Amino acid sequence: MSEDFELDTDDLKRRMDGAMANLRTEFASLRTGRASASMLEPVQVEAYGQMTPINQVGTVNVPEPRMVTINVWDKGLVNKVEKAIRESGLGINPQMNGTIIMLPIPELNEERRRELGKVAGQYAEHARVAVRNVRRDGMDQIKKAKADGMSEDDQKFWETEVQELTDAYIKKVDQSLETKQEEIMQV
Repeated sequence: MSEDFELDTDDLKRRMDGAMANLRTEFASLRTGRASASMLEPVQVEAYGQMTPINQVGTVNVPEPRMVTINVWDKGLVNKVEKAIRESGLGINPQMNGTIIMLPIPELNEERRRELGKVAGQYAEHARVAVRNVRRDGMDQIKKAKADGMSEDDQKFWETEVQELTDAYIKKVDQSLETKQEEIMQV
């Protein structure tokens, strides 16, 4: 049995990539003082009886560095979109102009920048935990194979592989966090 054991490192990589993708999505929702259409991705609007992403009820544009506009397709949803943005916690005050909602992006003050930096740190920690959970799953598979007769040398080999993979992804998370914090603190 021990000769047949092959840890599915591709599966572990795929799951760790998923943790990184989730981190990038969470980071995109953090305002950095510059307008970005991606900052509205987590905002959902109650439309047609279900929760819908904003980009599915209107066109999101960034006409200038400190302005995001949403051209809502259905006039009946304009107030719901505006309410969803107000309640989203983005700290943006929407301005209405017919079916167009304008979102002026205010300058971030020092205190708000520090808060966003802490939030980014929390997002990164969630990603690290997700990567470590994948690592634990890999190690559990190795332990099970060891109980089924895997040699100690093979066990050490696979444990080293999993640990190196984990270390690489934790390093990616840390680099992403550092980049995002620099972006947030940039005036």
